[in-house]
Parts: sequence; C-alpha cells; structure tokens
Amino acid sequence: MLYTITLQDIELRAYHGCYDLEQKVGNRFMVDLNITTELGCVADEDAVEKAVNYLTVYEIVREVMRKTCRTIEAVAQNIISAIKQHYPQIVEVECRVTKLAPPLGGKVGRVSVTLKG
Repeated sequence: MLYTITLQDIELRAYHGCYDLEQKVGNRFMVDLNITTELGCVADEDAVEKAVNYLTVYEIVREVMRKTCRTIEAVAQNIISAIKQHYPQIVEVECRVTKLAPPLGGKVGRVSVTLKG
C-alpha cells in the first residue's frame, strides 16, 4: 500500500538564478513536496523509525537549497534525488520550487517549476 506525505510552504532564502545579482543577493523561495512511499509496517506496527520523518525531509531540503544552482529545475531535481537517496522506500517525489518576486523587470509575483521523479 502507498501513502503520500505533503509538506507545503517551506520558505527559505537561497542564491539560485541565472543572473549574477541573484547569486550574490539571493531570493526567497518556497518548496512544496508530495512524497509517495510504501506504507509497509509503518501503520500496522506504529513503526515511527520506519516512516519518512518530516523533520529529516525539511533538513534535506534546507541543505540542498544551500548549494547554488543557476536554474530552479536543477534545484528541484537535486531535492528529489537527495530525498530518494535518504529514503529508499520512496516511490515518487513531486517537488515544486517557487521563486518569490523574481527579477523579471515587471510585476510578476512568483515563478515555479514542478518536477516528479
């Protein structure tokens, strides 16, 4: 049996972007995750040690966000890879990375990319 864990509105400051200024000054980002994983004995045995730990997932996201990338597509892929490497029971991770107030020269509130892997 599968179940989905959702983490929404993880807000972090990071230094991603294709413009040099973005990598120096940084931007605010939001990360949303839907993690599909095997239920296994987590529910039947109340086996917290075998469950996907939300705090650990948050720490993985925070660590990945510390590494500068030029595209938010690369950021999303790095998050997916890091989470799946830590938790082999995960079937799929859907990751949306949103850059808040992107420097596009106009009035754009946010830009996002969503990857599944």
